[in-house]
Amino acid sequence: MSVCAIIPAGGQGTRMGGTVPKQFQALRGKPILHYTLKTLQESDLIDSLVLVVPQNELENACANWLENPSIVKQVVVGGEKRQDSVFNGYQALPADTDIVLVHDGVRPFLSKEMIRVTLEAAEKWGAAITAIPVSDTIKQVDGSGKVERTVEREGLWRVQTPQAFRYDLLGQAFRKAQADSFYGTDEAALIEYLGQEVRVVDGSEWNLKITRQEDLVLGESIVAKLFPEA
Repeated sequence: MSVCAIIPAGGQGTRMGGTVPKQFQALRGKPILHYTLKTLQESDLIDSLVLVVPQNELENACANWLENPSIVKQVVVGGEKRQDSVFNGYQALPADTDIVLVHDGVRPFLSKEMIRVTLEAAEKWGAAITAIPVSDTIKQVDGSGKVERTVEREGLWRVQTPQAFRYDLLGQAFRKAQADSFYGTDEAALIEYLGQEVRVVDGSEWNLKITRQEDLVLGESIVAKLFPEA
């Protein structure tokens, strides 16, 4: 089975502030993206990886990340939205790919076990996502900030990445979404729009998406725990 990964790292990180895109900002002296790619490489489950970056970072990304680590086989430019970026990565995959794994470049604390179970579920069911059950009370709020109602949280999950899909199924989903001008917030939404099922596997609270300055503070602590050699 050929497994290829797409790592969307094409955002500009405007919520983080500063001039350096968030995926290239440092945690304990190394870029956030370093830890993401390191875990994927060391899982021994990924045959090749396509890294998707902003246009203005393409030259630097090719110099710094292509074949470093060795599973990074291609670096391509992202699109206007996340869905466009992942599709650009999809188009660069080898035609003999069986399973596609998509993971946010700014989620550096995925585990090898998480990668394994997501891939196994995708192989069996066609599409699988990592997620965690909602534990907080959820309120629906109107535009003025007034609470409208409390939402029943049973059955609600917070979706993460990695997400994994059979190659041909994800291609069908992209084509239908493009034909209908449909944009989803993640790749699983495209599979749902296609009318196919998506299975959930357990994610982790540690699988943090670093988008704000306070996330960097948390990330420093997690790096010290998971990557003591950093």
